[in-house]
Amino acid sequence: MKKNVLFGLLSVLLVFASCKSKESAYKQAYEKAKGQETAQVQVNSPVQVTPVETAPAADNSYDQAPVRQEQVSAVSVSGTLKPYSVVCGSFSLQANAQGLKEFLVGEGYNAGIVKNVEKNMFRVIIGSYDTKADAARARESFKVKYPSRADFQGSWILLNK
Repeated sequence: MKKNVLFGLLSVLLVFASCKSKESAYKQAYEKAKGQETAQVQVNSPVQVTPVETAPAADNSYDQAPVRQEQVSAVSVSGTLKPYSVVCGSFSLQANAQGLKEFLVGEGYNAGIVKNVEKNMFRVIIGSYDTKADAARARESFKVKYPSRADFQGSWILLNK
């Protein structure tokens, strides 16, 4: 009986000892990849770069910017209201428009509020411009400055009729 138990223990030990591998498969794959990486020969040949010369083209993309025409009157605008303005917010309550205007003035903009009497809407503008191209440039730089503000990404150009 002792011999059978001893023989059984010895055979179980032998089975477990024979199943154990010396290295894991992951380690073998890692070592193989590392060996291939160091064995690769990198050849650096000089590359001749030819400079590309471009003629400055007239940038008329700003002239193609969409414009919305509305009849507006100045509510609180510093200076004179020029033909083109960049609108970044529209509100039915003047108090809401005033809050956004104060934020923008704090950010350094010459912000103001104009009113569309027809639609009874207060428009918050970041500035007023003589040309459509100037307004389009201002709108694009404004949108770039606030990429995470979805409401500012919808800013548009207003042409006062």
